[in-house]
Amino acid sequence: MRLVLLGAPGAGKGTQAKKLIEKYSIPQISTGDILRKAVADGTPLGKEAKAVMDRGELVPDSIVLGLVRERLKRDDCRNGYILDGFPRNTAQAEALDKMLSTMAAALTVAVSIDVDKNDLMKRMTGRRTCKSCQQVYNIYFSPPKKEGVCDKCGGALFQRDDDKEETIRKRLDVYEAQTAPLIDYYRRKGILKSIPGTGSIEEIFKKVCNALEGK
Repeated sequence: MRLVLLGAPGAGKGTQAKKLIEKYSIPQISTGDILRKAVADGTPLGKEAKAVMDRGELVPDSIVLGLVRERLKRDDCRNGYILDGFPRNTAQAEALDKMLSTMAAALTVAVSIDVDKNDLMKRMTGRRTCKSCQQVYNIYFSPPKKEGVCDKCGGALFQRDDDKEETIRKRLDVYEAQTAPLIDYYRRKGILKSIPGTGSIEEIFKKVCNALEGK
């Protein structure tokens, strides 16, 4: 199973990816993780990437694709993998497809976790984090017993800057403009599975597994 996971910020991709890793024993390939490791290890591509980042520029797709290629050659990817965070747009998706075709390892499925924009806003703007123990709550879906106070340790709850409404709206706008067209791209290729991202984590996971297994 060679899978790319799609969904807006707050759709729950990370949570579902962890459960898929456990169930199917395939690795999650995060381009952010492999980029940081390559830089830390000082690999040839890592050195190229560091030079670009040190100039304050975005790492070009050619380097990211090279890192992905290297990662997919490892033994733990023999039975498949989950791509998370890449591709981010259709140009990257086309380049990825070309690269995978040279490896005889084309993607087999793209899963899109679909969540209404209003629900996404509530999921993210409603998050409150404990300053002391980092426990996370949501004022709409899983509020603390006492407003502003952590149930676990009594610490003060706060809203992170990246969970504020203006920031969230910008992130969702970027997703709509750049990443959402990937859904149509993979639909045209005939490998898209759209999953309603509503219900409990377990309910959503069951929907994902049923779609992957053709149930």
